[in-house]
Amino acid sequence: MVRGLVTALRTLTVLTVPGKDTDTFSTSLFWFPLVGLLIGILQASLAYFGHLVGWNELSAALVVLGGIALTRGMHADGLADMADGFWGGKSREAVLRIMKDPNVGSFGAIALCAVMLLKWIAILKLVELGAFNIIVAGTLLARFVQVLLASSLPYARSEGGTAQAFVTGAGSLHIIATSIVTLSFLVLLLYTDLYALFAVVPAALAAGMMTGLVSHRKIGGVTGDVLGAGNEMTELFVWIAAAIRLSGAS
Repeated sequence: MVRGLVTALRTLTVLTVPGKDTDTFSTSLFWFPLVGLLIGILQASLAYFGHLVGWNELSAALVVLGGIALTRGMHADGLADMADGFWGGKSREAVLRIMKDPNVGSFGAIALCAVMLLKWIAILKLVELGAFNIIVAGTLLARFVQVLLASSLPYARSEGGTAQAFVTGAGSLHIIATSIVTLSFLVLLLYTDLYALFAVVPAALAAGMMTGLVSHRKIGGVTGDVLGAGNEMTELFVWIAAAIRLSGAS
């Protein structure tokens, strides 16, 4: 089971960890929320550092850039590939072919710029409000949504691909276990304002459902790019929803 954690850390972060990968990659999905929590703590620490020096704009930028650096830009790349494929492909085959192209097209560039800008705006508001725990909640829920997508939809490429090993074998047990873990972490993070749960959880589920429904309609399942895009959209939705709620409460 611990080997699943090794695989999850190696897959989701740039961190170099000792040990062997798990033989069944879907086992690593159980650890995705924990890794999301770790990533969020690191990003929130960057935000707090910027806040201490009195430069909130820099603080928000450090969170956005830190998230890209900590994940090797993997999820951002997935967002760009999904945008290029879903907007540029006329057929399922064309969509999958475009998504596999390593080059970033116009749609991908537009999606990246828009999402990163909106993230920066939302995080800036959270930093101004001192809501560093919400930054962690966003990264936690984003990895949970990856589990939901991988466990709910089939792998879309018949020829296989990088994420197939994670999707194959994923199912209801992964959803149940990670739901319990994620909710437990959220309660610890938001115990001073449990009403925030009613903002961040629906936002995360909305992002995951939107990504899953569009992906199922376009390609009949998920790919690694879709999982990455779901991660990016969940962080964005959660941070925006929390910023709006907390602004109204202050």
